[in-house]
Amino acid sequence: MFESLTQRLTGTIDRLRGRGRLTEENISDALREVRVALLEADVALPVVIELIRRIKERAVGQEVLASLTPGQSLIKIVKDEMTAVMGSEASQLNLNVPAPAVILMAGLQGAGKTTTVGKLGKFLKEKHRKKVLVVSADVYRPAAIAQLETLAKQVGVEFFPSSTDQSPIAIARAAIEHARKTYADVVLVDTAGRLAIDTAMMAEIKALHAAIDPVETLFVVDAMTGQDAANTAKAFREALPLTGVVLTKLDGDARGGAALSVRYITERPVKFVGIGEKPDGLDVFHPDRIAGRILDMGDVLSLVEEVHDKVDKEKAAKLADKVAKGKKFNLNDMRDQLEQMQNMGGLHGLMDKLPGMGKIPDNVKGQISGKEVPRMIAIINSMTEKERRNPGILNGSRRKRVALGSGQTPADVNRLLKQYQQMETMMAKFSGGGMKGLMRGMKGMNSLMGMRGKMPF
Repeated sequence: MFESLTQRLTGTIDRLRGRGRLTEENISDALREVRVALLEADVALPVVIELIRRIKERAVGQEVLASLTPGQSLIKIVKDEMTAVMGSEASQLNLNVPAPAVILMAGLQGAGKTTTVGKLGKFLKEKHRKKVLVVSADVYRPAAIAQLETLAKQVGVEFFPSSTDQSPIAIARAAIEHARKTYADVVLVDTAGRLAIDTAMMAEIKALHAAIDPVETLFVVDAMTGQDAANTAKAFREALPLTGVVLTKLDGDARGGAALSVRYITERPVKFVGIGEKPDGLDVFHPDRIAGRILDMGDVLSLVEEVHDKVDKEKAAKLADKVAKGKKFNLNDMRDQLEQMQNMGGLHGLMDKLPGMGKIPDNVKGQISGKEVPRMIAIINSMTEKERRNPGILNGSRRKRVALGSGQTPADVNRLLKQYQQMETMMAKFSGGGMKGLMRGMKGMNSLMGMRGKMPF
């Protein structure tokens, strides 16, 4: 995400990084480039003006000019000010109210509102241990009710049935009453969207808001609409007492305009970001981490949290115990590791959070399709159990059979086996020499993690 903005900003700042001394003149030149980069990224003009003003105010003072590392100091200022524009820190949902806490979801059609309700239900159930009830008050699109029912089953939250012959207010009131009787903690109310803002739509959602008095009113908006996302959110804020914004499809936002603009334009915090279509693709919005990603500093904290949440700890402990006892690492173990990686978004998911990815050439990044890990898993799955436990028996004819069975080529099978051998060597060194052995082993792992220079899956 934010690829174009990241490349422009990091290129500009890198030119200053190596200078022994910064002056007002070269800082002004750099900020001019930053301004152009922000405008090309579809960041709202008032946000660009304010951001440049704040950066310049700090940059031309003693904070940078008197610093021993002026380039680094300027980067820190840019990151701090971008973070401040986006809201400084993560904003939590207000759930400290008598149950049930009612959350109203608003937004235009196609923004991902219903999908977000499902994701938020899963988030509240798993992260906050809440009993969640979801209901659709969209009486204009029958498919919306069926879609929400399906999502509720997928994420394991309760669905309150509704039909198109009811009024949105009657539906919401009935759901809230049911939530009280069943001791639900949170009620998520999905509402009807439109292709554009119109008077009838706003009047209906205003009446619904007044009738149920939600503790949170979240506006769901597509991040890929750029500056329009901020303008649409502002129009909704003027009609409704919004408490926060959810930016969806952030993984498809190469520019970054919405992420940088929405908080400043709406004066409401971005509380969540939606990534992908999977039910777990909803993250708390951390302005400092997003700023770090935009400036190609990565997002190691989110990566650590993702590892903690998504890695199968039991399997990881078994592998660690196996390696520590000197037992042979086999292809079943490698498949487990690849499946864990896929759970975290595959190579794309990892790359997005690692620092320095902005410096990787586009032609190399373009080779990463997201299908690499599933193809490697398919190759291993095409082997017999005996072959997975004893890769040494995979001769030429066996490799050809595995390639045919997985839809890959013998060369692909050979590459995977070479990568397995590197991982097996690393594990053996770890068991033989503790952490020092592991570090020595990792020196030979560059082809595994080094942007797959030899891995054309």
